[in-house]
Amino acid sequence: MSSDLQRIIEFIIELDKLKAILRKTKPLGLDRYENSAEHSWQVCLLALLLAKHARQPVDIVRVVEILLVHDIPEIDSGDHIVYQCPSQARAETDQKAARRIFGLLPEPQASWCMSRWEEYEVRASKEAVFAYAVDRLMPVLHNLKNNGQSWRENKVRLEEVLAVNAVVGEVLPSVWEHVQAVFGELSAKGLFEYQEKNA
Repeated sequence: MSSDLQRIIEFIIELDKLKAILRKTKPLGLDRYENSAEHSWQVCLLALLLAKHARQPVDIVRVVEILLVHDIPEIDSGDHIVYQCPSQARAETDQKAARRIFGLLPEPQASWCMSRWEEYEVRASKEAVFAYAVDRLMPVLHNLKNNGQSWRENKVRLEEVLAVNAVVGEVLPSVWEHVQAVFGELSAKGLFEYQEKNA
């Protein structure tokens, strides 16, 4: 077996560790948290299905490439809730993790993965922005169907949810219009009542 092939195999086995990184949302009907590998698969499919709803056309293959690698550094740095302000230390930890994990690969695959990850991190293209918007949308959809499970557990306020996820409306306006209508219905039914109790 060639050295390059061996490194690719070692990398892909290393990615098994992403299945152990727990996120803050629970899959519908399950009493456990989803893992980052599950999320990556689901958000890739969501991006493919929503591409025609984008405000401007995107190269959907590139979007999927970005989404497939965007959470890989969490193997080392863990998941963090988007409603907490990112710190410089966190950014440095993620960068170090990306260098280590993608560095398992030979060239040019290592640079390819790193470039897609960096593109996502700095939103360097319309594809990266679209990927980010879909990545923000997926946990919103989970929460809307799961009675605000992760919002409740982490005491996230409605104002924070709307502000942090506003990018969805910028990139997918018709989708965000639908989501906001659901927000209104569920708010009227008491979805965000926990805010008042914790105020």
